[in-house]
Amino acid sequence: MKMLINVAETVVADALRGMAAAHPELAVDVENRVIVRRDAPVEGKVALVSGGGSGHEPLHSGFVGPGMLSAALPGEVFTSPVPDQMVRAAAAVDSGAGVLFIVKNYTGDVLNFDMAAELAEDEGIQVAKVLVDDDVAVTDSLYTAGRRGTGGTLFVEKLAGAAADAGLPLVRVEAVARRVNENTRSFGVALSACSTPAKGSPTFDLPPGELELGVGIHGEPGRERRAMMTSREIADFAVDAVLEDLAPHNPVLLLVNGMGGTPLLELYGFNAEVQRVLVERGVAVARTLVGNYVTSLDMAGASVTLCQIDEEMLRLWDAPVRTPALRWGC
Repeated sequence: MKMLINVAETVVADALRGMAAAHPELAVDVENRVIVRRDAPVEGKVALVSGGGSGHEPLHSGFVGPGMLSAALPGEVFTSPVPDQMVRAAAAVDSGAGVLFIVKNYTGDVLNFDMAAELAEDEGIQVAKVLVDDDVAVTDSLYTAGRRGTGGTLFVEKLAGAAADAGLPLVRVEAVARRVNENTRSFGVALSACSTPAKGSPTFDLPPGELELGVGIHGEPGRERRAMMTSREIADFAVDAVLEDLAPHNPVLLLVNGMGGTPLLELYGFNAEVQRVLVERGVAVARTLVGNYVTSLDMAGASVTLCQIDEEMLRLWDAPVRTPALRWGC
């Protein structure tokens, strides 16, 4: 595979140097791999910290800024960041109001954030943790016990970030994050495998005429493989898989998310089919976001995420946000 890199060993550091040059509003510590709002800590404000393996950009580094995260921690590609990064970030952004760790449900992330929370608390930092486990495709996978954390992470970070910016205390920001996760479900489809810089070739075998239904964001197996389907057929399958697990009685936020290798032309066409299915199923859509937000390197494919909302949650979604990857209202 051809990649726009120097050598595999410096991919993450090179990306961080480029991010620092493009976004002076962020303080990017390339050596320690910590990305922080340059104005942190913000007095009286709960801080949000999240992170995970690189390769899912703009998650999480692209979501640092007013209205979302206070800090993000990139690990090696598809590898959890380490507790030292997490503690360093918590200390940098804590104003005394506490820190919320937002953790995707992958074994390495969970263990390392748990250890970091203990270490941070030993340093006098109040820490709460929320686990994101929105993927309905499988219960257990190569990386998880329970459901995987995928596209729903964006909704958790956005709504909890707005709650923190509104001045809510840690216990209430944590409650918002938990409520968002409890009301969010996702399902992903791969049309091709992804290729990591270290391997330089596809990480799993997916024949040209097949797709993977329910794939994970690291290429973990889903529910089944089938012969290639149309956008209409994929939308029917993905939305029904989500609605089997989430029966919304309120309007929903909809994320039609690209896995990294599918162009917007196709994603918007897929969104049209997803919207059609939701209308047929009687589900009202309050807001829609389409694009590459929670990716898997160069994987072709898409995921559908629904979050059932109420008026308060909709206000939090509409609240201003100013990050490299998500920006409105300011």
